[in-house]
Amino acid sequence: MATYQSNPEAIANEELSDELLTDTATINHVEVIENVIDSLEQNDSAMVSHSPEGNYLWKFTYGSVEVFVQLTGTTDEDTITVWSPVLKLPAKDEPKLMRQLLEMNCSDTFESRFGIIENQVVVLATRTLAELSAGEVSRLITVVATIADNNDETLQAEFGVA
Repeated sequence: MATYQSNPEAIANEELSDELLTDTATINHVEVIENVIDSLEQNDSAMVSHSPEGNYLWKFTYGSVEVFVQLTGTTDEDTITVWSPVLKLPAKDEPKLMRQLLEMNCSDTFESRFGIIENQVVVLATRTLAELSAGEVSRLITVVATIADNNDETLQAEFGVA
């Protein structure tokens, strides 16, 4: 008669997987966002706005940039969007700027990307809240803030107001 020996590593991985799923299902996104902002913001610059509909908007300074975090609600279908303006448009040599931004989008921006919002070049990341972990929230905010702060002065120096 064959004896069954359980695989402790498989059981541990299954329990860890269940724990992670539970953690993402019960995450308080507002609290996580505020904790991340508290760790990044400088000079007590953080501000928050909350609407009766459940939307949140935070703004804080990181290095030489302002970073915005918007939460549209707390359901799986709602989104977190993080953005930071780095350059006002119009700019000098816009074709060269656009090519450089597209190249950077492919190699230097991780989960974020460069885009244009209201005549400003921004670093941007957005994601639905479904299965979003606290670590992913932290990474989104940190990546956008860091990419923006690392590139704003260089872009402004080379492509600043036309």
